[in-house]
Amino acid sequence: MTTPRDTPASRRSRANGDGTVYQRRDNRWEAAGYVLAPGNTRKRIRVYGTTRKEALAKLTEKIVNSNRGLPVPSAQGSLGAYLTYWLENVAVHQLRENTHTRYTTCISRYLIPGLGKKKLSKLSAKDVRTWLNQLRTTCQCCARGIDTGRDEPRCCAVGSCCSKRLSPLTLAYIHSVLKSALEHAVREEEIPRNVARNVRTGTPRPRRFEPLTADEARQLLTTTQGHRLHALFELALHTGLRKGELLGLCWEDLNLDMGTAAIRRTLQRTNTGGLTALPTKTRASERRIVLPARCLQSLKRHQEEQQHERDTAGTTWQHNGYVFTTPQGRAIDPTNLTRTFTTLLRNAGLRRIRFHDLRHSTATLLLEQGVELVVIKELLGHAHTGVTATVYAHVRLRLQRDAIDLLGNALDRPANDESTRDDGDDPPLCGATVR
Repeated sequence: MTTPRDTPASRRSRANGDGTVYQRRDNRWEAAGYVLAPGNTRKRIRVYGTTRKEALAKLTEKIVNSNRGLPVPSAQGSLGAYLTYWLENVAVHQLRENTHTRYTTCISRYLIPGLGKKKLSKLSAKDVRTWLNQLRTTCQCCARGIDTGRDEPRCCAVGSCCSKRLSPLTLAYIHSVLKSALEHAVREEEIPRNVARNVRTGTPRPRRFEPLTADEARQLLTTTQGHRLHALFELALHTGLRKGELLGLCWEDLNLDMGTAAIRRTLQRTNTGGLTALPTKTRASERRIVLPARCLQSLKRHQEEQQHERDTAGTTWQHNGYVFTTPQGRAIDPTNLTRTFTTLLRNAGLRRIRFHDLRHSTATLLLEQGVELVVIKELLGHAHTGVTATVYAHVRLRLQRDAIDLLGNALDRPANDESTRDDGDDPPLCGATVR
């Protein structure tokens, strides 16, 4: 009579559901068992190892994950193939065209060359972290062959690397694109978990911007006086509207009698459609704002001037309903507006800033005037006050410093100061009698 100890290791019986383990003719060990598969079905899988213990450990791990409700990955292709599929069949329906273009550039330039050959089902957090660390220290001039395309090589081709490395913000963006793609793979049950979420790249420092001061803003508005787009720049500084929101503003969105404007769209240039009116950046960006009295007067004058331009153009006028147009009635290209803005800054003797910094200038000046964050959030169209508080944290710190200085002045004031001492002889404050 034989006992289980006398039975060869390859023939020992295992409990029901534990799978089987046996040695192959090539001396490798093979373990097989049923695990959970996508679609709430069960699938028989096989794993291999050089020893019985190694094969059994692999099978046990997969069975444990199956018992936790994690289906076995169905992805058999590479990460590069899945990223291409995700771009062409998923992201194209969920992203704006310009965003999809940036995602495509990021994937074709960095992700596919770096991780594209990895199997999607075998990609690990260590792979992602190792690749990101390598990307962080790699000269992009050399890696992307930029130097070889120059008429006069000046980097690795001449033995002097320019060390043109990616910024932390770009690295965080690449990591974010990978996380988005893998997150959809998890939803489609291609992989059990998103390994990119387990990699920490660090929070990049926000881009520093220097908004216009009140004096500089007044100087800019003085320079734009007499310009055909003076109403646009005045509206930008008073309301903080984005460039696309200003150019996408239609006369039907304005109620000059009530003094309000409805922000419903943004004008952007895309690769396929040219200048296109798109929905606002976020749902919170679709909003109604109050127009200042100065902007109402400027808009009424602008409307009269536009009507004069329309009469002058005659049949060549291209009516589209936009508030701000070219002299022929066409929509204004955002790039052309940037050129005009740069010229006005130079004429005003001001430092060069981005057009978007006008929006930052509006928020900064409002904060310095003591306006509540919730009001600024509604005006700018942020989703919640946390975004406003984060972007303009430097302004809040300066306001805190001013408040602390005021308190320090009050505490440093001598106790016998006649201007602050209360003798108790003054009558109590009371409401004045209304006659």
